[in-house]
Amino acid sequence: MFRTALRNVLAHKARLLMTVLAVMLGVAFVSGTLVFTDTLSNAFRNQSAKSYDDVAVAVTTHASQQDEKTPGVDTATLEKIQALDGVADATGRVSGFAGVADADGKLIGNGWSNTGANFFPGKDGEDDQYAFTEGAGPAEAGQVALDKDSADKGDYRVGDPVRVATNGPVKEFTLSGVFTTEDGAVNAGGSLVLFDTPVAQQLYLRPGVFQDVTISAAPGVSAQQLLTAVDPLLPEDATAETGRALADDQAAQIEKELSNLNTMLLAFAGIALFVGVFLIANTFTMLVAQRTRELALMRAVGASRRQVKRSVLLEAGVVGVIASVTGFLLGLGLAVGLRSAMGLIGGKIPAGPLVVSPTAIGAAFGVGVLVTVLAAWLPARRAAKIPPVAAMSSVHAVATTRSLVVRNSIGGALALLGAAGIVGGAAAGSGGRTVIAGGAFLALIGVIVLIPLLSRPVIALVRPLLTKLFGVSGKLAAQNAVRNPRRTGATASALAIGLTLVTGISVLGVTLGQAVDRMTTDNIRADYMVTMASGGSLDESALKALEKAEGVSAVSPQQAVWLRTGESGYSASGVTPGDVEKVLAIKTVSGSLDTLAEGGIAVSEKTAKSNGWKAGDTVAVTFEDEKKGKLKVGAVYEDNEFLSPVLVPKATADAHTSHPEIREIYLKMEGGASEANEQAVVDALGDNPAMSIMDRQDIRDMFGGFVNMALNIMYGLLAMALIIAVLGVVNTLAMSVFERQQEIGMVRAIGLDKRRVKRMIRLEAVVISVFGALVGIGLGTFLGWAIGQTLAESVPQYALVIPWDRLALFLVLAGLVGVLASLWPARSAAKLNMLTAIKTE
Repeated sequence: MFRTALRNVLAHKARLLMTVLAVMLGVAFVSGTLVFTDTLSNAFRNQSAKSYDDVAVAVTTHASQQDEKTPGVDTATLEKIQALDGVADATGRVSGFAGVADADGKLIGNGWSNTGANFFPGKDGEDDQYAFTEGAGPAEAGQVALDKDSADKGDYRVGDPVRVATNGPVKEFTLSGVFTTEDGAVNAGGSLVLFDTPVAQQLYLRPGVFQDVTISAAPGVSAQQLLTAVDPLLPEDATAETGRALADDQAAQIEKELSNLNTMLLAFAGIALFVGVFLIANTFTMLVAQRTRELALMRAVGASRRQVKRSVLLEAGVVGVIASVTGFLLGLGLAVGLRSAMGLIGGKIPAGPLVVSPTAIGAAFGVGVLVTVLAAWLPARRAAKIPPVAAMSSVHAVATTRSLVVRNSIGGALALLGAAGIVGGAAAGSGGRTVIAGGAFLALIGVIVLIPLLSRPVIALVRPLLTKLFGVSGKLAAQNAVRNPRRTGATASALAIGLTLVTGISVLGVTLGQAVDRMTTDNIRADYMVTMASGGSLDESALKALEKAEGVSAVSPQQAVWLRTGESGYSASGVTPGDVEKVLAIKTVSGSLDTLAEGGIAVSEKTAKSNGWKAGDTVAVTFEDEKKGKLKVGAVYEDNEFLSPVLVPKATADAHTSHPEIREIYLKMEGGASEANEQAVVDALGDNPAMSIMDRQDIRDMFGGFVNMALNIMYGLLAMALIIAVLGVVNTLAMSVFERQQEIGMVRAIGLDKRRVKRMIRLEAVVISVFGALVGIGLGTFLGWAIGQTLAESVPQYALVIPWDRLALFLVLAGLVGVLASLWPARSAAKLNMLTAIKTE
């Protein structure tokens, strides 16, 4: 039986090619994902270990300019650590944001990973963290050093002036040196600027204070011994760990972050393989039907049902092994390609070998063979049940009425149960997403089971149109599409699954995108918003500069403030009275915003209700500096996504903090947004590359960009499933042409020329593809609506949007898929020799 199975595989190479391709793509996705994430994990783990190679103990304080309660490690404490027995060296570190401008004044790097740090030379004048390729580290206040990548991007050479921005105004330094480093910020695509230690302390913390300390051990001294000796010297809020423990913690964090990426990619690989199941099952069903006599002869000469079944499954196993081998090799190429792609978009991955783990190999072969054999199990079972006499008489095993009734009843029950779960989950709000997921799975399975039943009436609706437009070719195409409903259903199912997911994501994405767009448009009156590219806080000097800028008619910051009333804490915003309502749309429910100028506060409607406050009430509060006071509620306003629950005058906020934390500044300009006004803002800020100036459209794009980026990623990942669905259409048509050789020969003989034969095959493909697309679009829209209902409470101004243009495009693309998929089968049909085809049995 094994030899028979091998001969059958070799005899049907062309027909099994599509199955091999489908399994191969799925296996490539699985193996490529595992190899890629294993490679990344290993590279970052090695880099993490390397960065702590010479660190016996690391001290961390999390001190910052804004947090005066965390003192940091002062110079006196550092000197005590350096003087301990067993300490070879102790290095003080301080860091924060620093952005470097290129020749065009644009920020080098991505903002969030642009870092500044101190250069801390030892007795030999070197800092072990950095290897200089040119020049040396900064030795005075006016010097900086740059990492090699940033120096190359900015075309900087030692001695050149370099404009560097921290949270304050841009300053110009002289480049003292260029270095290489294993620093994580640089590897993430950012930049690293080294300052002289006193300068870095002044910029990021306080003079004479460090945030962190790294300690190396003298020969013969263990890290644990050093940890025990260092711990008593540290301030209360400092923590000390061994370098090994920190490296392990970093490695665990990297594993955790990569596991999310791994899970997402494997989920899409699973979808691709699920779609592939229909193609595999379809292929083996048709192969079994074509070999009915052969299987019957095997039964007649003594083969048992088990042997016949085993023969078909062995064929599937061989196909699965071939597909797994090619898929695994393709997966290795995919992993290399993903790594290169990350480099192209700015992510610098540490050097390291490609990691091919036993898990990746086992998963590739296990998934490939298992999926193929499971998909072929039902066709194999049907083959084993064919009676020898009936098969030898060419009486194929046609599905009985009873089996069709059972199938349709099960499908109907699953579809109804799934629909009920989806509706129930939508009604339950944010807690109903799990119910929707379960309902979606049942509904999808139910619809797949029912598709053969649905195909007849749906395709019957378009038959008159096809006949009218394309004559005999159109009529024959419609009849051929429903001649074998199960085969049509299996082919359409593959497209339906892919388009269900694509449509659901599109409906949800477009709806969320428009909700975010409306939210931005309705709530922002400002012409410009200024933020830090790093996502950090702006310096007070930026606000003062903008208040004096030419053409500015209103300016208000949103300064982060923390208030406590009783046991409850509230996030508040320090704003400019009189201007804040000009730059943000604030709808008052009661009271007046004019009271902000008198030292009063404004609270959101939700906050007022939860505390029983109303305009005119006096509230006892505790400020950030632990001072107590009483504030009068001057106004209650409608909840606004761009405002904190409480608004306080900026003067009140400033009285209780020494380092204002300004997240954004909103500007209203005379004459609105224009090139001249934008340039005035740029000039007022000193052409600072670290500050982002956005007009209203930029703000809309920023918030909506996340949704669009997520949509594009999803489309890209789902493309694999759609490619497999296309292969399914090609496979079905090719098998259909093979089965109908005699019929095609007859219609050719009675006058249907080659052109109309091709048209018949093409139209059949288009009908099947569009039918599958319609099912997928309908189910996807339903799912998009349901998931959207669970988000409606948390997304203001949520309203379902059906993207008719995209849905129409999906239908057009489905039709195009049908046309492209039919090219080879249609050509094969047209090339059939008339007389040979007529004699074919």
